[in-house]
Amino acid sequence: MSVAHPFIKTTVAAVVAIVMYSIPLNAQTADSQDEAGLLAALAVADAAQAQSLDRQLQRLWSRSGSAAMDLLLERGRESLQADEPLVAIEHLTALTDHAPDFAEGWNVRAMAYFQADLYGPALSDLRHALALNPNNYNAIIGLGSILETFGDNERAYQAYQRAQAIHPHHEDVTKSLERLRSGIEGKAL
Repeated sequence: MSVAHPFIKTTVAAVVAIVMYSIPLNAQTADSQDEAGLLAALAVADAAQAQSLDRQLQRLWSRSGSAAMDLLLERGRESLQADEPLVAIEHLTALTDHAPDFAEGWNVRAMAYFQADLYGPALSDLRHALALNPNNYNAIIGLGSILETFGDNERAYQAYQRAQAIHPHHEDVTKSLERLRSGIEGKAL
C-alpha cells in the first residue's frame, strides 16, 4: 500500500493540474488566426478569458485583407462613435460595394442603419453578415435588438440565446436575456 500511495498522489496531482490549467491554456494558445479554435475556446472560457478571446475574434473579423477596405471600416466605426450614422453609411457602403464578401462591413453598416432608425436596410445587412459569418455573435445580438424593437420578443430572445451559446459571457446578451426572460418563460418558443 505504501508503494501505491506515492503513485496515487502523483496521479491525482497531475489530473488536478491538467483540469485546472487546460481551459486557460486553450484560451491563451488559441491561434489568433484560427476562428474555429477561438470560438471553441470562447464557449468554455471564464469571464476574464472571454474578454481576451472576444478581442482576438473582433480583430480577426475586422481584417478584410485590404488596407483600403480596413480603412473604410475604421472610418465607418469612427463615424458611428461620433453619432454620425449617415456618414458611417457612406463609408460602409463603399466598403460593401468593393468587398461584398467581407462580413464585418455588412455588420457594421447594419449598426449604422439601426442607429439611423433604418430597420429594413439594417435587417438586410445583418442577413448578409450572418450568411458570410454565422458565428458573429455581435450580428446576432443586432438581430435580436431589431426584433425586440419590433416587439417580437420571442424571436429576439431566441437570437440572444444563440449569441449566448457562442459567447456565454457577453454582458449585453446576459442583460437582454434577463430583461426578456420574465415575458418569455412559460411560453413555447
